[in-house]
Order: sequence, then C-alpha cells, then structure tokens
Amino acid sequence: MYLFYIIFSALLCFLILKWLKRRRYCMDVKRLDGKTVLITGGNTGIGKETAVLLALRGARVIIACRDEEKARKAVREIKARSHNMNVLYMEVDLANMRSIREFSKIFLQKEKQLDILINNAGMPSVLDWTDDDFSMCFGVNHLGHFLLTNLLLPRLKESSPSRVINLTCSSYKYQKLDFQDLNYNLFPFFTYCRSKLANIYFTHELARMLEGKGVTAYAVHPGYVQSNWICHYSVLFRILVQVVMFMFFVSCEAGAQTVVYCAVSDKVLEHNGGYFTDCQPAQLRAFARDSGVAKKLWEASERLVKLA
Repeated sequence: MYLFYIIFSALLCFLILKWLKRRRYCMDVKRLDGKTVLITGGNTGIGKETAVLLALRGARVIIACRDEEKARKAVREIKARSHNMNVLYMEVDLANMRSIREFSKIFLQKEKQLDILINNAGMPSVLDWTDDDFSMCFGVNHLGHFLLTNLLLPRLKESSPSRVINLTCSSYKYQKLDFQDLNYNLFPFFTYCRSKLANIYFTHELARMLEGKGVTAYAVHPGYVQSNWICHYSVLFRILVQVVMFMFFVSCEAGAQTVVYCAVSDKVLEHNGGYFTDCQPAQLRAFARDSGVAKKLWEASERLVKLA
C-alpha cells in the first residue's frame, strides 16, 4: 500500500510540474527564404535554438558573439540541425562599445540586408563592470544592444519591413529605474531587474520613433529557461540551481518559441512596441508603460554611449 502511495505521489508531482512548465509553440509556418537574421548570443541557449528554428525556415542566420571557438562550434551544430548552410558567425563583445562600433561598421559594409535583429545576448545577476565602466548587466543587457541597434538602423530601414526583438524578463516588475544611478551595481538581482526593465522601455521608445518607417519592435519574455547562465556562478550554486531548473524551468527550444513567433507572425504587427510571452501579447505593469520614462532613458542612453 505504501508503494502505491509513493508511486501515486511521484506521478502527481510529475504531472503538476509538467502543467507548470506548459508552453505554447509557434504554429505559424511562414518561411524566411531570402531574409537575413542577426542574433546576438546565438552560440548558446535560447539564442542558438532561435537560430536553428529560423534557419529551418530558410533564413540566412548570422550569430554575433565574442567567443570564436564556441561560435564556430555552434555554427556547425546549427547547420547540421537545420540543413541550412547559410549560417555564419561575426565577432562582437557587447561589454565593449568600441567592439560594437567596429562590428557594426563591418556588418554594414558586408551585409546589404537585415530583416530581423534579435537582441538576445545578456548577462545574469552578476556584480561586474564592462570595459567602459558600466555595470555589467546594464552595460551589456541594455546599453550594448541600444548602441548596436542604433548603429544598424540604416540597414533595418533599407530592408523594411523589418523587426527588432529585444529579450527581457518578467523580473522587470521588481525594480524601477533611478536616473540618478543608472549604473546601479549593488545587489546583483536588482541590477539584472533594472536592465530588463530598460529593455522594455527601449523597445517602447524604439517602436514610437520608428512608427511608419517600416521597422517594428517587440519585447519578449521567453519564460524561465534551462540555459547555461549559471556558468557565471560557483559550483555549489550551479548544483542547487540545476535542481530548481530541472523542476520548474522550460527547455531552450520552448523558450525560443515566442522569439520565433515575434519574428515571423503577422499578428504581432498590431502590437508594435508590445511585450510578449508564451506566444501572445501580455500586460505590463503601469510603470513599465510610462512613455515619459522611456523617452528619458533613450536620451540618457544616447549620452552614455556617445550617440548624442
């Protein structure tokens, strides 16, 4: 009898966990033949799965990351899984503004088309500094992609209709921006939350500024995903988090679905500047929809990356 209860309890727990981890899959069958997609951080995690899924649809996929060895290995895997040989790698370090400028210059020289820009790369909750003395989370997750997107805007406009997809996280709701201390770097989780909130404001203001110009923008929360972000932490922390991730987090393939949905679906066009999760638009907290704050962050970001 005890054995029956143990088996029943285990099965019940398994079904509950499966229910908690349920995700919608992108059912749009739209092809991307002749389209060029740029994915930052496309060598691992959600970025790599997104690259595979878009390459399967016929897109020319460029993954941009800083580790050449890992990138070349990822390119081989993406080609093998998608049977698409039109996949390549370009080097960029989003923690270095000079690297971003050099990358953008080379990209604009070599690439005559950019249909979809996916700002996927990101840093987890870490206390560190970029080469330009920005907090690592804010510098990479927001400022790096802010500069990259602005430098590539000419090609995005020329390739219209085109799309910009910024990966964010639902943890944005736990913090608000402090314009007296945008470079906040005290508590790791709070630093991360602020950078993800900045992604949402950036998406909102980008969509507003480009309205009617053929470029649309979307913020995507992919869910809590079993990726390798824990590599930045201690062995003990990684072991503990692996257990939690196995129980509650979704696979990288599942996490990539909303990114793919925003890249291919025509239904998202009526939600330009919107926030998406689980392959559908989602409601943001009121403070994250503040257009005044979004504009103020844009202007501050321009000064910080020396675009203004």
